[in-house]
Amino acid sequence: MFDNKVILITGGTGSFGHKFTSIILERYNPKKLIIFSRDEFKQSVMSEKFDHPSLRFFLGDVRDKERLTQACEGVDFIIHAAAMKQVPAAEYNPQECIKTNIDGAQNVIDAALFHEVEKVIALSTDKAANPVNLYGATKLASDKLFVAANNLTGSRKTRFAVSRYGNVVGSRGSVVPLFKRLVAENATKIPITHDEMTRFWITLREGVEFVLDNFLRMHGGEIFLPKIPSVRVTDLAKAYAPDLPIEIIGIRPGEKIHEIMCSSDESHLVVEFKKFFLIKPSIKFHGEELDYINTLNDEKGKNVEPGFEYNSGTNPVFLSIIISLSPPTSVAITGFSMS
Repeated sequence: MFDNKVILITGGTGSFGHKFTSIILERYNPKKLIIFSRDEFKQSVMSEKFDHPSLRFFLGDVRDKERLTQACEGVDFIIHAAAMKQVPAAEYNPQECIKTNIDGAQNVIDAALFHEVEKVIALSTDKAANPVNLYGATKLASDKLFVAANNLTGSRKTRFAVSRYGNVVGSRGSVVPLFKRLVAENATKIPITHDEMTRFWITLREGVEFVLDNFLRMHGGEIFLPKIPSVRVTDLAKAYAPDLPIEIIGIRPGEKIHEIMCSSDESHLVVEFKKFFLIKPSIKFHGEELDYINTLNDEKGKNVEPGFEYNSGTNPVFLSIIISLSPPTSVAITGFSMS
């Protein structure tokens, strides 16, 4: 699907962008892979890491519609990964978060429509479902913009969808690097904001694979949710620092005890498949009835029961934590347990 195609990823120098670039260059021969981001140093580092003739680095900010439109000329597929993601920072700097996450999303949509890009997938977060913080609220608004953009396409071939998932292991903002750093610095305790806190758990590779699969299956207008395990944050702390006591420090601004990927209020729109769920759009596009029970690549789903909610605290699949004693720091989170 991606051979001899032009792909653009916004925020492409982030952790997702690095893994996406690695996988794309392993499997496909794209005509161009455009890394659109605002940090010239990160672009320089990335260009040294991936020495490939298809790579193009385009300095710019998704807030700058003119620059983004320039970058999208001739593009076939867009992955919109650029975002302000730090929950506390968004609470204290709401205007900046809105400019990037909402205005930037609309700029991506406008640029894609202008150049008749074939398919666009925006990355989202579990914090966009019933948001209690500004970051989640801006990502919900972004999701709505990308879904509704399918109603603006007219005769164009352009289609938009959203991939929403939970905490990415080891990414910026993940708790794992913090735990590792504390252990390396010989900390005397591990801080946890709440002893009942749970999170959805996905690796970078799994996140990239999910997005790539969604390009194949999307009609346009879907919000895709992967079936992934949950993890108890206290279990993570015990895994990485089994000998250190846990200190409960209180919930941070805008933080939830449990995350959800779709609420019970949306259950009438949710379709379940073997490896994922999707949320159907609540609106019709040009009066057209799309068959969201069947994906474009012939996966067949079924509507969920009324009242269904995909919640990290009630998720039937939790990660098992296995602590290796030799050496003590080689902790493994290796399996799944039903609980």
